[in-house]
Amino acid sequence: MDMTPMIDVTFQLIAFFMFVLNFSEVDQDRRVNLPSSELAKPPEVAYEQPLTIQLTADEQIIFAGDYLSSDELKAALQREAQIIKTHPEKKVEDTTIIIRADRFAKTGKVQEIIQLCQQAEFDTFALRGQQSDTSTLVEQ
Repeated sequence: MDMTPMIDVTFQLIAFFMFVLNFSEVDQDRRVNLPSSELAKPPEVAYEQPLTIQLTADEQIIFAGDYLSSDELKAALQREAQIIKTHPEKKVEDTTIIIRADRFAKTGKVQEIIQLCQQAEFDTFALRGQQSDTSTLVEQ
């Protein structure tokens, strides 16, 4: 039996999945368990210039895959803003900061992150949550 066509199809499938799947660790970090909400919905349109900041349950900030302190995050955001300003076709106002905070993270820490972003001239935010399944709710 000639195995050439089967091997060819297998490699085509591998190539297809490599292009289709999003292997971004930044967007889906397992260290952050998002809160559930009936109001949580995926965005209708993908963000053009997103930056993702994550907050774990023990209030550690993750940015670009690294753990940062508040001061380090402020410096990193200012650096990002400077990089964006060097491109004439991009604006800091067009960048969306996506905040993924753990369900057990304190809201005060989320507000602190938002303030740090605003100090670096970022004004558009998106808070991530997990869409809750209303069909599993039981009335008592």
